[in-house]
Amino acid sequence: MTQQPAIHPAARQGFSSAAQAYGKGRPDYPEELLDWLQADLGLRPGDRALDLGAGTGKFTRLPMLTGAFVSAVEPVDEMRAQLAARYPAVFCAKGTAERIPLVDGAMDVVLCAQAFHWFANDAALREIHRVLRPGGWLGLVWNVRDESVDWVAELTRIVTPHEGDAPRFYKGDWRLPFEAAPELFSPLQLRTFDYTHVGPPQQVIIERFMSVSFIAALPPEGRAQVRAQLDELIATHPALRGREEVAFPYRTEAYRCQRL
Repeated sequence: MTQQPAIHPAARQGFSSAAQAYGKGRPDYPEELLDWLQADLGLRPGDRALDLGAGTGKFTRLPMLTGAFVSAVEPVDEMRAQLAARYPAVFCAKGTAERIPLVDGAMDVVLCAQAFHWFANDAALREIHRVLRPGGWLGLVWNVRDESVDWVAELTRIVTPHEGDAPRFYKGDWRLPFEAAPELFSPLQLRTFDYTHVGPPQQVIIERFMSVSFIAALPPEGRAQVRAQLDELIATHPALRGREEVAFPYRTEAYRCQRL
């Protein structure tokens, strides 16, 4: 196995301090992904699935519904503790994508939800290849904000200046390891689903964005500035002002590829 690299500081600091807000504020995933897991990834009762970079377990419930034996690997202690409390029956280990604590060929399916961009490198891809059985599937899932909605685009404008060098899905760099090592996996195949996160603005906007890794890792004055901008948008935008409940639109992108 390859040497384990350091976790990106934004992930280590941000996800450690914002684990509770992450669990509360992050959206769940569309129920249609259950069909994707079963029909596209072939996940059946008794199969072995790994939720890699599992965080607080936001995604873990869906593969569990297939009847598969689900394991989780998560490097951040605070996130892993929440997952273990939520799903005590799930084997949950400390580890990274570059050093997965499993034997060769242990998994039928490896899943990365809202996570792969953090470890999109050759070492991680080869380690995922190692723990998958021949012909097993890798599934990558992201909830992507629908920025065709003006207030959603404004939220992105507020947080983007703080991202620094944190890996981001929208930049597309996560595809590079697949392009560099086409012998490991079949070409990526995409399915998309609409999803709406409905709830109070405090939950679906404030806690959602304060749990963003590079926002949570800011010094107190930086977090306060972002929080003030979010509060102002909620108080002034016609679609948000005075609403006890808002509907935050997402597009869920689900990619699959097969171990060669």
